Order: sequence, then structure tokens, then C-alpha cells
Amino acid sequence: MKGLKSIFDFYINSSIHVALSVVCLSFISQEELNLLHEQTFDWFIFFGTITGYNFVKYAALAGLHHRNLTERLKSIQVFSVFCFIAMIYFGIQFEFQFWIFCVPLALLTLLYALPFLPHKKNLRMVPSLKIFIIAAVWAGVSVYLPVVYDFTDWSTDATLLTAQRFLLVLSLIIPFEIRDFNYDASSLGTLPQKLGIKKTKLFGLLMVTGCVILEIFRESWFSSASILHFIMLALTAFAILKAKTVQPSYYSSFFVEGIPILWFLLSFVFSEFAF
Repeated sequence: MKGLKSIFDFYINSSIHVALSVVCLSFISQEELNLLHEQTFDWFIFFGTITGYNFVKYAALAGLHHRNLTERLKSIQVFSVFCFIAMIYFGIQFEFQFWIFCVPLALLTLLYALPFLPHKKNLRMVPSLKIFIIAAVWAGVSVYLPVVYDFTDWSTDATLLTAQRFLLVLSLIIPFEIRDFNYDASSLGTLPQKLGIKKTKLFGLLMVTGCVILEIFRESWFSSASILHFIMLALTAFAILKAKTVQPSYYSSFFVEGIPILWFLLSFVFSEFAF
């Protein structure tokens, strides 16, 4: 059992789970917008997400403790290097123009972690900004990149879907923000620190409500895909309401972050009843 737990912890801590979530959202976007679907692109998103997340989470930590890294962190570092190489391998198969489209998202990720502001601050340390950057990057990777990869014209439906993804990710982050309430430095100015737990949950529920309202204006309104979207939003709202400062070990990192994966899996079932 200890061995299985170690494997599962590596799965979570090495960002494999979050990468699968991002890929699932990207795949759902491709289906909803009738975009070109290629496994090469999906693998690029998967390995790129792992590379970006692990760079943000562990780069500074590794720099501070490079002489005495724990075995866990060393293994994640090695894994991240291989993921970076894999990302480059799949990425070089794309046209150069696609790489240009990736620049804004790559810059946001780098500036989120690298200290370029006065007093050695990065974007993560700007009060209350963190969750909006994360939501913007997720929305970009799961909607913007699939559209530009397809080299299709940007549509109203793509705009609405991007806004939905942004609001959805904001709502999914709320349980994480509540979990970290007792550990985050006060200088971060997180939503729970600024608003309190109850108002932070209300903020998350408002984001879910925003997704519902935007769905009404989309072309796929009242399709099987739309109904499934509503079910996932209800599950997200439930996750927000049940979030506490003291949570089960994998509540946020597995259950909440796995909602897009569940969405993707259930989409196969709902596709049998498309109308």
C-alpha cells in the first residue's frame, strides 16, 4: 500500500493529473468547436502543461536547495526534463506561426514565476492576481491554442467558450485557495484573505453562474454537450460549497482538479444521446 501511495503522490505532485485535466478541457473544446483533432497537439499540451506547472512550483525551491534536494524533488526534476524534451519533440512538428501564438501564454507562465518586478517580485506575488493569471492560461491553452492550431477564423462561439473556461477555472481554484488559507503569506492577498471564506465561496458560485448564463448564448445551447456542461458546473458548485480550510488530503488536488477529466469521460456516454 505504501508503494501505491508513493506512485499516486508522484502522479499528483509531478503535475500529471493537472496536465490530464488541461488536455481533457482542450479536447472538449475541439469537439464543441468542430476543430481539427490530432494526437500530436494533445501530447504537446500534455507535456507543455507538466513542464510549465513544475517550473512554477519547483524552480525556486530547487534553486534554494540544489545541494540537498529530497529524492522526491529530484525525481520530479528528472521527470520534468524528459517532459520538456517531449514537448519540444512534438512542438517542432508544428508550423512556426503556431509557436508565435504560444508566446503570450509562455510569457505569462515565465513572469508568474520569475522575479522581474521591483523587490524581486513576480506576478504570483502581486496581491489577488494569481488566480486570474492561472485562469487566463488555462483558458488560453484549452480554447485559444486549439483554435489557432486549426488556423480557423475566431468565432463568437470561441469567444464565449474562452470566457466560460476562464470563469470555470476561477471557480475550480476556489477550493485550493480555501485549503491554503492558513499557509499563504498575507502579502499574497488571496481571495480568502481579502474576502473571508464565505464571500470567497460566493465569488466561486458567481463564476459558476456566469458560465451558466454564457452557455445560453452559445450555438450548442440545449444540446447533450450543454447538458453535460451544466452537470459539471453543478459538481463544481458542490465542490466549492464543501471546501474547508482543513480538507482530506486529495480533495482539491485530485477530486476538484479531476472534474475536467470526469467531464471528458462522461462526454463519451453523452455522445450516445446527442441531439
